[in-house]
Amino acid sequence: MKLLTNTLVAVLIICGGTAFAQDDLSSYNKKVMDGFPPTAESQVTFGNYRNYPFSEWAFRNAGAPLNVVMIPRAGEIYTLKENYDSRIGKIELKDANGENKTVDKILEECHTDGFLVLKGNELMYERYFNGLTKDYQHIWFSATKSLTSTAFGILVDQGKANLNDSPAKYIPELKGSGFERVTIQNVLDHSTSIDFKENYTDPNSDFLKYYGPAMNMAQIPGGRDAKPESTEIYGVYDFISKFIRPDTNEIAGEVFDYNSANSDLLGWLISRISGMSYDQFIQQNIWAKLGTDHDAYIAVDRAYMGIATGGFNSTLRDAAHFGSMILNRGNFNGQQIVSAAWVDATINLTAKDKAKMNNNTRYAGSQWIAYKNMWWVLDEQKGEYAAVGIHGQVIYINRKAGIVIAFFSSQPVASAAGNSVFWSKILACQKIASEIK
Repeated sequence: MKLLTNTLVAVLIICGGTAFAQDDLSSYNKKVMDGFPPTAESQVTFGNYRNYPFSEWAFRNAGAPLNVVMIPRAGEIYTLKENYDSRIGKIELKDANGENKTVDKILEECHTDGFLVLKGNELMYERYFNGLTKDYQHIWFSATKSLTSTAFGILVDQGKANLNDSPAKYIPELKGSGFERVTIQNVLDHSTSIDFKENYTDPNSDFLKYYGPAMNMAQIPGGRDAKPESTEIYGVYDFISKFIRPDTNEIAGEVFDYNSANSDLLGWLISRISGMSYDQFIQQNIWAKLGTDHDAYIAVDRAYMGIATGGFNSTLRDAAHFGSMILNRGNFNGQQIVSAAWVDATINLTAKDKAKMNNNTRYAGSQWIAYKNMWWVLDEQKGEYAAVGIHGQVIYINRKAGIVIAFFSSQPVASAAGNSVFWSKILACQKIASEIK
């Protein structure tokens, strides 16, 4: 599928499920940000930051094309022990195309920006590419959703939210919207049956008219020039409350349909219930407790509210800290950040959870067996699941093996569905998990 012209070129999905597929530009050889100032043809812009190869620079410098707010680190740094095992890179497996490759070869060929393997507090393997280092933050895209659901779990643990409630109980502005008839659990599972469908190629689509410009992560003509006093749908929360209606042909809770609006609603719930902004809640209740090496930051919408569906940025090691907390059932370095019960709920699957994934033809032939609490599940018996974002951002958890594998990428094709570049790296994760003792 051809890329759109500059006015629409960045209007692509920011979630981890489906995406407008770009041409495979893996052989495209062009310098990015070349010179001081950069040449016009090498300049990263708000319009091209998600297009390869500009993305290789932009994804580790997302604060340049996007508006962001900081999420400062706090407390004592939890130092990871470097105990590298050179054998990991030499592990052999069949990639997603059935070809024999080593782990190193897959990473080199599949637009990897960074990849690390963590067991306990030991870094067993760590490689960086395309200018990324252990000290650069990188955008998570929709892996952010899993962080958002973890944050919401803290409110559930505190008794401040009930998963069987309608979101409208906490946000009265949702009364009459497509989100009034659903439960919060439906929101967590992308099972809300709303009438908004994410269309990124039609210039007359609702996404391009309303959600894209409100989100402030896609270039829309005039989008950044809007004024709050004269724009009815200014930020994402306006879009959620004023635009979305129910799909009357479906019953909420019966269908899995991945939709970014669900995650932004969860971010709004976090703010409304806690009384603090999404970024402040993440900072105080999660980030400040993970012993991270660096500050994080998050992209914000036009109203400067954090994009809970896909705006988080951190270093790879710090992403692994978050994954380690999830691996250890909500505990990090002796502190219970979110309850074990909340973490376990992700892989306590029902037959209905699995059926909803199986009935979605978009994921036919995929290894995913369910989507629960904004995590993608591979094998509930092994405790194998992942936070996933477009262009290849993953925090992979494997309880049975006791490992976390985190990787960042700048894959030219956004979607994970049917993407051999993405799935080759997942296969590498699974092979490493089976080999590490």
